Amino acid sequence: MHRDYTKVVKIGNRKIGGGNPVLIQSMTNTRTQDIEATVAQILELERAGCEIIRCTVPDREAAAALSEIKKQIHIPLVADIHFDYKMAIAAMENGADKIRINPGNIGGPDKVKAVTDVAAARGIPIRIGVNSGSLEKRLIEKYGGVTAEGIVESALDKVHMMEAFDFDNLVVSIKSSDVLMCVKAHELLAERTGYPLHVGITEAGTVQSGNIKSAIGLGLILNQGIGDTIRVSLTGEPVEEIRSAKLILRTLGLRRGGIEVVSCPTCGRTRIDLIRLAEKVETLAADYPLDIRVAVMGCAVNGPGEAREADLGIAGGQGEGLLFKKGEILRKVPEEQLLDALKEELDHWK
Repeated sequence: MHRDYTKVVKIGNRKIGGGNPVLIQSMTNTRTQDIEATVAQILELERAGCEIIRCTVPDREAAAALSEIKKQIHIPLVADIHFDYKMAIAAMENGADKIRINPGNIGGPDKVKAVTDVAAARGIPIRIGVNSGSLEKRLIEKYGGVTAEGIVESALDKVHMMEAFDFDNLVVSIKSSDVLMCVKAHELLAERTGYPLHVGITEAGTVQSGNIKSAIGLGLILNQGIGDTIRVSLTGEPVEEIRSAKLILRTLGLRRGGIEVVSCPTCGRTRIDLIRLAEKVETLAADYPLDIRVAVMGCAVNGPGEAREADLGIAGGQGEGLLFKKGEILRKVPEEQLLDALKEELDHWK
């Protein structure tokens, strides 16, 4: 596995690379200088399972806010910088645990060196971010368009620039909204660098389409042993990114813990409000740190038999349902009491 041998990079009180767990990231969508709103969103994301959070730092007011935000949160704080190297320095001076820059758009090698000098002195890692949408013209011409090869060359150019300044406390990120191009680029990059990789499908879209693209892209990349930290980028509430990332990691066997909810598709046999019930069970399950599988099945056919591998489950009937545990029926429960009965079992789970 490539990720077992990547360089270990410390971000605040967490580590990525070198076989450490793949960590989940998101980004706030508040104005960073609105400290109260930003902290409230970060705390919500923490509760959902976010392990690293990134905030935009477009000006000095936002940079100054970082120091107060850090006092009120419990996960590493990354500053997102575009165009102005001074904001990168200001963010580090105000406690950023990592900064994200594209060295190609902050004003030339001398300004990049100014940033790396401060980062080196403070022991702060830098994430080099390269996006297919900002690929240099020379690379587009060289490869006849935006390609995986061009994205990788651009990223490695930035890596070499930083290394020339004796700085190697790096995380590398290459992103594209083209899923298969993104997959290929990560495969190529993993062969050519030992730095930890931040993986994501950029501009993936809404919660529905973005989840599908991210699950396919991240799944293909992570399952090859590539990737040390991830963000699922969605046009939606940031907490949705965390839920999706956790499910992707659990599905790939890269994360354990938390209840896995499985449910059958509806069909003509269903006589309970299965869709509503499954949604409520999923919401309920999010509050339990149990490493178990809960099934919500629409009928007896798909109940204790088909879902026998589930630790706990519901099988619907005519206005009622069977509550079962490890394939054995516990009791019959009226439909309106099924959720409470399930909750009672979870509350006393052993």
